[in-house]
Amino acid sequence: MSTLRNKVQLIGHLGNKVEIKKLDGGKIVGTVSIATREVYKNQKGERVEDTTWHNLVAWGKTAEILEKYTDKGSEIAIEGKLTNRSYEDKEGIKRYITEIVVNEVVLLGDKKDKASSRTEADLPF
Repeated sequence: MSTLRNKVQLIGHLGNKVEIKKLDGGKIVGTVSIATREVYKNQKGERVEDTTWHNLVAWGKTAEILEKYTDKGSEIAIEGKLTNRSYEDKEGIKRYITEIVVNEVVLLGDKKDKASSRTEADLPF
């Protein structure tokens, strides 16, 4: 392996509708959470479901696609990179957050409108 890359791929369901913000300078950012689920049997043979929530951040046309074609519960596949950042909350306490910056999204299952895998490069607008 000549290079190691920061790459994340997930398939899951959106926990809510994508929240879009327009920043100064006209940039668009979308945030949403996605749930992934692992099902397995424990040592007693009982079925166990483990759900993990991940924070997603999408920029530009990728954010617009998510806003237009998805809703709460939509199943999607994403590819992106893992990022960490910190901020101060209202009480002045430093908080840390891990997010996935989405580079590509594939819409799966039932959708608000039929669309296939889209990246910023193959959008009509």
